[in-house]
This record gives sequence, structure tokens and C-alpha cells, in this order.
Amino acid sequence: MIAEDVQSQVRVLRENGGTPKEIARAVGLRPAEVTRLLRTMATEADSGERAVAGCWFNPGWSAGLSVQGRPDWPLEDSAEFSEETPGGLVMVLVARDAGRRRVSVCAYLVDVFCLGVKNVREPEVMDAGKLPEFARAYFSAFGVQPLEVPIDLARHVVFGAVDYARTLGFEPDPGFDAVSGHLGEWTGPSAVTFGMDGQPFFLQGPHDNSSKVLKTLQSSVGEGNFQFLVAP
Repeated sequence: MIAEDVQSQVRVLRENGGTPKEIARAVGLRPAEVTRLLRTMATEADSGERAVAGCWFNPGWSAGLSVQGRPDWPLEDSAEFSEETPGGLVMVLVARDAGRRRVSVCAYLVDVFCLGVKNVREPEVMDAGKLPEFARAYFSAFGVQPLEVPIDLARHVVFGAVDYARTLGFEPDPGFDAVSGHLGEWTGPSAVTFGMDGQPFFLQGPHDNSSKVLKTLQSSVGEGNFQFLVAP
């Protein structure tokens, strides 16, 4: 058990921009201990439902998906999946108030066609004034402004994708549970129909084990009940 005074030091150092390694040296802990403590602190802070300072998706997030009963969500009627403009991956950025004119920013990379949450970015505390530029830079690969969305849409996409992937035999990124609190409380079910047009579609990424994924899909839904696109 880490003493309360040490935890307080860690919190202050983190708020001042210290990295886990820098904090570890300053308080005499191992970097792994500091990382675990920071995750716990982030989860505890999120459980208090701090105000949402911003929530964004990448444009084209709804390609291949369908949504029921939520006309208030920013759907893109022209968003369609093709080999030239692939969909299936949604970048989600969520910022919550962290006090003292700071925000805590967390991100999720979500495969909405098959694998669920593939990667997470641990909460980063920054000056609130830097948030707009941080969001623009995070989505800069798309060449357009990120799409601002309500937090409930983020919950339905992220948690819903996790639930969907589990029906196919896939678990989220190991760090997901530690950062899921940034999204707020989830009750489900999701209003989003996952998969490409409702069917599992595995689009191989650079770090995916394609043979393992395909074997899992064959076991969970059966041959012919999913689509895939893998490197030759």
C-alpha cells in the first residue's frame, strides 16, 4: 500500500506534467508502481463523473454501420465503406474537467467491424487551453476537422463494440478496464449495429495475427458468416 502523502506527491507531479519515470525518481517508487497508481487515480476521478470538456470522432466513423432510434446523433449519410475509403476504425477522444483549469484526455481506437477496442491511450492531464489544438493534431491524418459528438454516442460505440467483439471471441485491449471510466457509466444495449452492414468483417491491421483472428471467427460464427481482407 502506497502511503497517502506519496500518493499526493504523485498527483501533484502528474498535474504538473511529470512522466511516470520522472515521478518514480522523485518519490522513490518503481515506474510500474507509478503507472498503476496513475491508472487508479484516473479511474477514481472518472467515477465522480467530472464534466465532459469535449468528445470527438474521426469523420466517416459511421461507414458500414447502422443506428436505430437516435436521430440526434451526427450520422453521415454519405459515409460508405469501400476499398478506397475503408471504414471500420473509429478514433474516439474524450476530455473531462480535471480541475485547476486542466483537462484529462483519454483516447480509444475501436474496430467496430470485428475486434472491438484495439488500443487505448492512458489519461493525459493538460492545460484546458491546449485541448483544441491537441484534438486537431490527434485527428490530423484525416486532413479535416474532427467531428464533435455527444458523450453518450461515444459510450454506445466503445462499450457496444466491446460487447459485440466478445460475442465473436475477442477481448478489448488489456488496458481498457483501467480507462473505461473516462466514458462514464454504461448500461447498454447499444443503439449501433456493428459489423460491416451487420456482418463481422476482419480488416487486418499491421499488428493483427490474421490466422488467429480467422480461426476465432470460424469457431464463433462459422465459415461463410464473416468477411475478411488480409495481407497476401
